Amino acid sequence: MATVVFSDVHADARALSRVAAHLKNRRFAEYFGNIDCIVSLGDLLGRGYAPVETLAAMDRLKKEYQVISLLGNHDHAFVHGISVSGSDAASIRAHAPLEGSPLLDEIAGLPVETVIGRTLFVHGGPLSLGDALTDQPFWQRLSQRPGPSLSGYHYTPEMAFAELERRHVRHLCCGHQHVPLCCLLNGKKVANRQIRYESAGGLPDCDTVILDRPAILRVGACSGPHPEFAVTDFERFSFLRL
Repeated sequence: MATVVFSDVHADARALSRVAAHLKNRRFAEYFGNIDCIVSLGDLLGRGYAPVETLAAMDRLKKEYQVISLLGNHDHAFVHGISVSGSDAASIRAHAPLEGSPLLDEIAGLPVETVIGRTLFVHGGPLSLGDALTDQPFWQRLSQRPGPSLSGYHYTPEMAFAELERRHVRHLCCGHQHVPLCCLLNGKKVANRQIRYESAGGLPDCDTVILDRPAILRVGACSGPHPEFAVTDFERFSFLRL
């Protein structure tokens, strides 16, 4: 059985629909296994131009699969009327029909994180910090140098692995930064494993990581002309790109 993961759709209904279509591909199921769960790491809203259609596409997925949706920073900002960068005038107009919609109550009530097996899923980062907005898990950003920032608290891979150990989980799966990344913990040393997509013949471009050691698995954005997503059976984790 397989769990599909995507993040940062950003109101790009077309990209999400393209991913959803691939999930029905018989060859996809033969290669990765039958899908028993979908995890959306957050940021369904913001920046893009089809938020209503994106939420409708999510509703269609929920009718076919078990779907776990998490809260992203742009989702939180839109629900609470907080101005954040990245949305132009056309995007703001496209989101206007959602204001006051009961759909926003569902978005507002989304959890910040979830754990499946020994993997922690969250939009940004795993740390429990202060009450400041950019300290929240859906704002945190993986970085080489730690510390507070207006773009979200920056945490290092070493900090993340220490938090995973404290919480008795093994892997972190996040999104938020739109660029895929894999960090592996070899003993006490963190190694960056470069993502190299390769053509898989009728399947999305793919790079598979064996989960035989603690890992940070950051999924790229499920938006734009080449949406990215992932699939895992918790023994391996495949980064995918259309």
